[in-house]
Amino acid sequence: MTETSSAPAPSTVRWSRPEGEWTDDLLILLHGYGADEHDLVGVAAHLPEHLTAVSVRAPLALSTGGAAWFPLSQDPVTGEIGADAGAVRSAVEALDAWVREIRAGFRTVSLLGFSQGMAMATSLLRLDPEAYACTVALSGFVVDPRHAEAGLEGLFPADETVAAAKPKVFWGRGQADPIISEHRVEESHAWLTANTDLTKVVYAGLGHAISPQELGHVKEYLAHHVR
Repeated sequence: MTETSSAPAPSTVRWSRPEGEWTDDLLILLHGYGADEHDLVGVAAHLPEHLTAVSVRAPLALSTGGAAWFPLSQDPVTGEIGADAGAVRSAVEALDAWVREIRAGFRTVSLLGFSQGMAMATSLLRLDPEAYACTVALSGFVVDPRHAEAGLEGLFPADETVAAAKPKVFWGRGQADPIISEHRVEESHAWLTANTDLTKVVYAGLGHAISPQELGHVKEYLAHHVR
């Protein structure tokens, strides 16, 4: 998988409505590997009307098209997808700095991340677990849930900090998802269960995608937690 680096901070965003029509409640959309800021903005049409959504483009331009939050590699033996810790740290810190600037203008901020975007959304949540009304995590994974990855030392606070806040998380994934390994699912499940107020839904027959049924559940969840 070949990437071309660009500025690490989000450089391109797409809003669900013009600036003069922004509401008080912001939903930040974080796309998956190989997509861009246009990929999830259509989701906003299926979510509560009182939310203003902003879809953020990841900083790494891929030679195959689209963008990524950090480079991925694949183990030739196990097929496990991995990532460079330094690149993950840079991506998370840059996105967190951007979010801290933009969220000052809104009453509440929530997160929605798909695939690699879920890794970014849950990372932002770990950095500041009281900052977000809720987090929607779809078809992805949690970065370094055991705090064992060399190069990520000190990036995330102790789990006790997150567990004390018990941030609200909706985690949806497809039962037939061929992309996210069972190992990553199990580790993510363990971390989310232990440290968040978790609502988990597994969709039978769904692959690495978002179904209309799942969108309906996400809309209900956001309507309930972002009033």
